[in-house]
Amino acid sequence: MGMKARMQTSRRQLDRLLDPDNSSVTLATLRRAASAVGRNLRVELE
Repeated sequence: MGMKARMQTSRRQLDRLLDPDNSSVTLATLRRAASAVGRNLRVELE
């Protein structure tokens, strides 16, 4: 099963998520993406 199916999203939304020039991706979306590939999202400020 691919990431698109695991996230239950469209190919267009997945393309936007993976676009390094897209600065409008939310932390919630990144968390869902990480979960879809069996990972956790960790944000750290230094």
